[in-house]
Amino acid sequence: MTAPGVAAIVVIPVADEAMTIARVIAAARAHAPVVVVDDGSRDGSAEAALAAGAEVVRHPRRLGKAQALLTGVAAARRRGAAAMITLDGDGQHDAASIPQLLAAAQRVERTIIVGSRLDGPGTLPSARRNAVRVASFFASWTCGLPIRDTQSGFRVYPVALFDEVRTRRGGFVFETEILLAAAARGWAVQEVPVAALPRGAERSRFRPMRDGAAIGAFLARRVAARWAREGRLIAHDVLRVFDSHRMTTRHTAMLEAAVGYSDSPVRWSTAFVAAASRRAAARLSATWRATRGRGTVAAARGTLAAPVTLPLLLLQAMAGRHAPDLLTPLVNVVYGDGRAAAGAGDNVRMSVRSEPLPEGP
Repeated sequence: MTAPGVAAIVVIPVADEAMTIARVIAAARAHAPVVVVDDGSRDGSAEAALAAGAEVVRHPRRLGKAQALLTGVAAARRRGAAAMITLDGDGQHDAASIPQLLAAAQRVERTIIVGSRLDGPGTLPSARRNAVRVASFFASWTCGLPIRDTQSGFRVYPVALFDEVRTRRGGFVFETEILLAAAARGWAVQEVPVAALPRGAERSRFRPMRDGAAIGAFLARRVAARWAREGRLIAHDVLRVFDSHRMTTRHTAMLEAAVGYSDSPVRWSTAFVAAASRRAAARLSATWRATRGRGTVAAARGTLAAPVTLPLLLLQAMAGRHAPDLLTPLVNVVYGDGRAAAGAGDNVRMSVRSEPLPEGP
């Protein structure tokens, strides 16, 4: 929890954003001290940030956004800050929302606060919005938390998070990995609607071919691992049917259901089959409810559609606004808002033995 009065700082990673960084700093300084991590800029971004009143930490060469954020964590620790607010230096995040994010952080413990651009005013370009929705769908399923905007860089991190959670990926993958790694250690994620502003810089630092592929590969590994766990859960549920004690109990119950019809072999057989059918239907229903509760059905639909969706996402990103948007209807139908994939209280840290499964025949 970030209690009122406890220090928070704003950390802005910057890479050649001299045209926008002064305006971003001026807006952010109204709410907290600002540290700019200059990631090897060559356009005078560091000088512009200093002139705007920010503390500047420089990387001598480009190390990537992940390392810039971790450098910001070190700066937050040096200042004794309990929370680190991150936003981008290209003007796409509205610093006026910082108080709302901090207020949310003050009400919860062990929680990352994410500014969700999908729920606030303004509209992301359709290509970016669809990519965010698909990535968030799979990230939500793998971590068990319903997150709408896993790609937003506008966040409040408790600094204590980084004492407990470690990441290994660099670049733009960091912002997805930190959410999944935090969830695996019992941290929560809460989203606050923020405005989706037009980017002030001429072009985004995010490259669909390179960065999008890196995020996709990272999530693909996580999805494969989650499917492996899901397979074990389903197999465990199925194999319970053949447990000797359960089989004995089940057969006894079916015989008891038919005992009143022993005067007629036909009536006895009919009663026995009816009892067996009811129990089989109950077992199938319980398995279906369990898989739906874990988001498996939604995830299966999304996974099967991925070979079509992912190439279309790349094509849409490359075409920009010059091509008709044919992908959004598909994303609406298959991926929805991503929350179905998170399941109902599912926790991917549970093993096959500890996963709660419905009792039944």
